[in-house]
Amino acid sequence: MKRNSRLSLALHTLGHMAAEPDRMRTSADIAEHAGTNPVVVRRVLGRLRKAGLLNAEKGHSGGWRLARSPQDITLADVYLALDESLIATVAEEDTPNCAVEHALHRKVSSVMADIERSLIERLAATTIAEMK
Repeated sequence: MKRNSRLSLALHTLGHMAAEPDRMRTSADIAEHAGTNPVVVRRVLGRLRKAGLLNAEKGHSGGWRLARSPQDITLADVYLALDESLIATVAEEDTPNCAVEHALHRKVSSVMADIERSLIERLAATTIAEMK
């Protein structure tokens, strides 16, 4: 997995959080540890908060912490929260006019959708608690 992807950052961060689930972590601390910018951290973790995986508290003693037990958060939960597909797909508006290319596009799209479903199923079999 490439090091600078949102999924990589999210999983790396949640893996550390799983070890100490009640500890509050700031965006700056996470960014320093992950080698990125706090703004990037807030964007990524904001998606996880919207999905109910993290809680965020503002203020001097604020930061991020797990909203659920590490045993109750799967890698699929994280993947789906980020809405970031690892499987390349072709947009419907890019459907070609050529009949052969259209048939090929339809078949390849079907295979890619199967791969995406399989990936999500496999990610669902692992929790972040297992990453520590």
